[in-house]
Amino acid sequence: MARNYTLFTGQWVDLPLEEVARLASGWGYDGLEIAVSGGHLDAWRWDDDDYIAERLGILERYGLSVWAISNHLTGQAVCDDPIDFRHQAIVGDRVWGDGDPEGVRQRAAEELKNTARLARRLGVDTVVGFTGSSIWQYVTLFPPVPGHVIDAGYQDFADRWNPILDVFDECGVRFALEVHPTEIAYDYWSTVKTLEAVGHREAFGLNWDPSHMMWQGIDPVAFISDFADRIYHVDCKDTRMRMGGGRNGVLGSHLPWGDPRRGWDFVSVGRGDVPWEDAFRSLAAVGYDGPISIEWEDAGMDRLHGAPEALAVLRKLDFPAPSASFDAAFEQRR
Repeated sequence: MARNYTLFTGQWVDLPLEEVARLASGWGYDGLEIAVSGGHLDAWRWDDDDYIAERLGILERYGLSVWAISNHLTGQAVCDDPIDFRHQAIVGDRVWGDGDPEGVRQRAAEELKNTARLARRLGVDTVVGFTGSSIWQYVTLFPPVPGHVIDAGYQDFADRWNPILDVFDECGVRFALEVHPTEIAYDYWSTVKTLEAVGHREAFGLNWDPSHMMWQGIDPVAFISDFADRIYHVDCKDTRMRMGGGRNGVLGSHLPWGDPRRGWDFVSVGRGDVPWEDAFRSLAAVGYDGPISIEWEDAGMDRLHGAPEALAVLRKLDFPAPSASFDAAFEQRR
């Protein structure tokens, strides 16, 4: 099937959106997954007609489309506890305000509502992002954590996100949570619990990104079939597991990205351990026909080299489905 390939702009916000569009167009991308961060998109300007026209005009000049936008950074602050210096560095002055934690969460929620409104103005039906989590710090369950504390964390998520999702419904837009460590859903069972917490409402689905699943030991291909009706978007990063010498652990040892002493690392698509062909076959089998977005994250390769290389790798998997079923073809031979 002919897929649309987009470049996620979150790792490119040091460049103006127009420059990213120029580069992506030259490399052969079909569009951009534009991040609400840096100067690429401002969710608070969703009702500014001139601003919307200017952003869309950039894409038009370079022959690009947009099928999804993202707001990972502010979404993280909706449920997180504690709110601290880490969030101040990512949410922007308007959301941070005076730094009062509950005020930050409330303003972050308002920005996510505005992100749904912005998506509708841009003609986009999917917003990708994070939710944050008030219970991530209990992931190891030691010191022991009573079950009611975990249940309260999922209830907190539902209480904070259902009003946001109401606005998504009003706008005809869906939210796709990137299943990821530090989020309310970070693996199979926590994803099941998360969907249950919001009553499986249609406005809430998933962004499939296999990189984090790989280093957690989760089968990313099975995840597609397990949550077939909830795969609303696809982001592609690769992960290399290099558990050498018995010293390198999956938790990363508080070492920086790209440090060879880590037990895993993000690498360019096609250079890691993600089973891309199996994943693409599974996406086709469940009927996913949305964009394939490449998220550039490789500390060991220049992005101007890696972004076009990753696109070329994934395009090779864009083979057509068979024109006739195997069984039908077999019967004709008999």
